Amino acid sequence: MSISLTASGKILLEGECPHEEAEQLLQLLLSTPGAVVDWRPCTSAHSAVIQVLLAATPPMLGPPAGAALARWLHSYMTARGK
Repeated sequence: MSISLTASGKILLEGECPHEEAEQLLQLLLSTPGAVVDWRPCTSAHSAVIQVLLAATPPMLGPPAGAALARWLHSYMTARGK
């Protein structure tokens, strides 16, 4: 699984985050309000995962490991999550 809740209460996105895990991400965000999303180890994310993040606007730790994510989404996502 590439999306998980850490012992410290952060939501961690690691490696490739496929569309099948968008629902899990949504459930984690709903069950842990105010949780920080750490996507520094994330190399790619399906648009469904990105859409959940855009809708939820959680605080984000980054930049992500994936160059495309870092280039196109990191500054926008971190600005929205503040």
